[in-house]
This record gives sequence, structure tokens and C-alpha cells, in this order.
Amino acid sequence: MTTHHTRQFPVILITGTPGTGKTLHSTLLSEELNSDSNIQMKHLNIGDIVKENSFHEGWDDEWKCWIVDEERLLDYLETVINPENGPSQTGFILDHHDPSLFPERWIDLAVVLTCDNSVLHERLTARNYSQNKITENVTAEIMETCLNETRESYDEEIIVELKSQGKEDDEIEDNVNRIVQWIEQWRIDRLEGKHGQ
Repeated sequence: MTTHHTRQFPVILITGTPGTGKTLHSTLLSEELNSDSNIQMKHLNIGDIVKENSFHEGWDDEWKCWIVDEERLLDYLETVINPENGPSQTGFILDHHDPSLFPERWIDLAVVLTCDNSVLHERLTARNYSQNKITENVTAEIMETCLNETRESYDEEIIVELKSQGKEDDEIEDNVNRIVQWIEQWRIDRLEGKHGQ
């Protein structure tokens, strides 16, 4: 099985409470990197993969979400991220709100997006989330649930916390640029035979 030491490109987790901008950041990061022929990064929106491949055990009416079949999902992702025929020719951006879902050995960088509670409330309301779902997610952000779960799941040295208020375009651009710089350094280290960060 391919280990992360033989990969030519990193696997990055972009996580955060729903509404913090994971998919936007992941999409912009993928576009930015894929315009550079040296680094190819594929955006994997885990929610979309679950839905498109029916990696779920039905629909939760109360929370309006799919009940994820984690075993089938992870088996599928293993074949994508660590194919049997050798290292993948691309890196991956995993876009998901649950950082504890993935094996630690997959992840080279874990980015946690955080957001002001009032901004998050506005975003979730605009998405027509139910009141109990809005309350749950805003409470999770106040309690730093996603950040704490990320810290429990991965080494502190690969975790980066980025503000995602979304009020300034420059902020998102700066966040994306920071991740791009990290990936470029990861590639340099890998080409020089260093396996650390």
C-alpha cells in the first residue's frame, strides 16, 4: 500500500463548521494550483461524493442530511488517494466538516476555517438551514468543536487555523496563497528527499 512518504503531491484537508467557506476555499485553491502545470490538486467535495455514489444509509429528516456510510466512503477514497498502481499523479483537497473521519496517515496539512458567529448565522440562514441546524452549527463554532476535533485527530504541526469571515476578498486570497506556499514548500522538501514539513 502506498504510504504518504511516497506521494509526489500532498493531501490537504480543508475543514470547518458548515458555512465557514470550505468549498469556496477548496475550489479557489484547486483553480490556482491547476493553472500551474507543476502542481495538480484535485478537489474532493466529500458531501458530493457521498451523494453521487450513495455512500449513505438514508436521509436524516430532522437534520436534513445524509447518514454517511463511513466504511464504504473510506474504502472508495483509499483507492483514489492511494491507488494500487503507485503514487497518484495529483494531490487532493478533501473538503469536509468532520475532520475525524479520515485516517491520520492520509493528511499532510489540516486547514481549519473559523468564522465570526454572526457572519456564520447569516450564511446558514441564507442557505435556508432549519433553525435547529443553524443553532447546532453556530454553537459548534462557539465551542470550537471542529478545531478541537482536528487537534485530536492530527499532529499540531500540520494544523493551520485560518479566519474566513468573507467580508474582504483579500482575506480569502491571502488564505489560498498561504496554502499554495505551503504546498510549494512541501514539494521542494519532497524533491530534496525530506519527509517532514
